[in-house]
Amino acid sequence: MNTVFLGTPEFAVATLERMIEAGHRVLEVVTQPDRPQGRKQELIPSPVKKAAIRHALPVYQPERIRRPESVEHLRELAPDVMVVVGYGQIIPQAIIDIPKHGIINVHASLLPELRGAAPIQWAVARGFATTGVATMKIDAGLDTGDVLGSWETTVGGDETAPELGVRLAKAGADLLVRTLSELESGVAVPVPQDNAIATYAPILKKEDGRIDWTRSAQEIHNLIRGLQPWPGAHTSFRGQSLRIWRSKLPSVHRNVGNRADWKNGLVFEDGGVFAVAGDQAPLQLLEVQLEGRQRMTAAVFANGHRLSGGELLA
Repeated sequence: MNTVFLGTPEFAVATLERMIEAGHRVLEVVTQPDRPQGRKQELIPSPVKKAAIRHALPVYQPERIRRPESVEHLRELAPDVMVVVGYGQIIPQAIIDIPKHGIINVHASLLPELRGAAPIQWAVARGFATTGVATMKIDAGLDTGDVLGSWETTVGGDETAPELGVRLAKAGADLLVRTLSELESGVAVPVPQDNAIATYAPILKKEDGRIDWTRSAQEIHNLIRGLQPWPGAHTSFRGQSLRIWRSKLPSVHRNVGNRADWKNGLVFEDGGVFAVAGDQAPLQLLEVQLEGRQRMTAAVFANGHRLSGGELLA
């Protein structure tokens, strides 16, 4: 089919390349404008733009896709279908109405679970045992369109959001190609979502990564795994921000001192570096990063800062 692809992040690249591999004609790739990054504020193209250039595909980068000139530009292309994967702008009805097969979105959750901007991160941070990807026909709502296909997987107990994202990107790419085949052959079966059981995965904010040491060790471990690469799970150590990159739930842990004296956030060494969670369970810290410093193992961190008894993460 003649398609237009709209996407921006690395997660979307697998779908674009799988469409090309499957023989779909990509008339144009629409992605966000190049954005300044780094200390030098150099303009950096999106991962999708880089992929489009590798495949010699035309690229269109409107500042606002809803502007009349953008709508008319896409209408002139007359695609059979459009595909959206993490584009980053709301698609107006005027564009939804252009392709005869509609606009198909690859969403990284099992809709209606985790509608919104950060489904992979929140699936891990909330401790989901399973998640997946879905293809959905876009309508005017927030991820409310009919589901055309889905794929489910378990979430590993120590799997991080970036690791899960790699798996879901590949699965979503394969699912999208299957969905396009079913649309083209007329056998696709749209399934309305049950809005009554919908949950949401809102845009991440810096404060979402703040560790609350009154929560259980499992909940904190989930947060550390889920809110990567940004905003990261962070706490305070001796008045400085401390990011925790990796942690572990110890299966066995011997008693250390008098547990009656344990306080939430108490950090101690015992053949490793541990912090006490709200359920009085120790969470092992594996990799940390103090504000303004390099990432390092928790053991190196502890040696360098000579942990003393009674110190708290807050």
